[in-house]
Amino acid sequence: VTRLKCGGFIFAVRINHAMSDAAGLALFLKTMCDFARGYQAPTVAPVWERHRLSTRVPLPVSHAHREYDEMPVIGVENGGKGDNLVVRSFFFGQREMSAIRRLLPLNLVNSSTDIETLTSFLWRYRTIALRPDPNKEMRLIFIVNARSKLKTPPLSPGYYGNAFAFPVAIVTAKDLTEKPLEFALRLAKEAKSSVTEGYMRSLVNLMVKKGRPSFSSDGAFLVSDVRIFSAIDFGIWGKPVYGGIGTAGVADFPGSSFCVSAEKRNGETGIIVPICLPEKAMQRFVKELEGVFSSQLASNGGVKSPDKLILSSL
Repeated sequence: VTRLKCGGFIFAVRINHAMSDAAGLALFLKTMCDFARGYQAPTVAPVWERHRLSTRVPLPVSHAHREYDEMPVIGVENGGKGDNLVVRSFFFGQREMSAIRRLLPLNLVNSSTDIETLTSFLWRYRTIALRPDPNKEMRLIFIVNARSKLKTPPLSPGYYGNAFAFPVAIVTAKDLTEKPLEFALRLAKEAKSSVTEGYMRSLVNLMVKKGRPSFSSDGAFLVSDVRIFSAIDFGIWGKPVYGGIGTAGVADFPGSSFCVSAEKRNGETGIIVPICLPEKAMQRFVKELEGVFSSQLASNGGVKSPDKLILSSL
């Protein structure tokens, strides 16, 4: 805990991911909030119940799990340890989201969530900024909370272990950058919707057969929606100004990013996404976004400059 002169504080937490996922961590933090607010017991009691995700004999792997393709850990398209990597945090409010939606057909806008739309947009323009080989396979990895997918048996509300999947959309850099945003969004939605109960049971069996392999990060952009942490409330101080992962590019994987709920000083709400890129690619990325929003926002009452879009270098 770091106490601030203004009376607030920064509460930092690290977890062992073998024990819990983001949803489990949020449950733990909400339990802490319950006690801090005077509750005698947590509103949702934590349960172990690891047996709910046990393997079944035989061990059929009934689904394709290309997220675990055997590939190099880090490719040059994402930047490696030898690159001068930088992190910038980008804010997407209602104006920015409206500008992105105007790039899409109305039927797709109405059937897509903000996170699906924003993630697909970032995937495409991040790839443009990286300038990979046109034939390079680029990957978009969604982290999907699978708790609602598991029905037989279902997971208890208090289950705090890992219950998520890494569905992946795969396409060549050429197709991703040359085809319209609609193409990227449809790929993302298809990958995300592939996570079913059968998919999860197949994944559990794959983990046993292959000895818990790591997901393929080469050419990948991974996004996790951690807006759940914005609801953490310890009582006296109210909800957090910022509740989410501290930076992008965690665990030596430059392609990892997170969607965090945020509210600016003027009361505008939106989503902050920290992005990690090689320095020159970051410069191109900012210019690409500036070009998109300048052209789209100009027709809707004004242009937002990139220094407003980039909130900080967390």
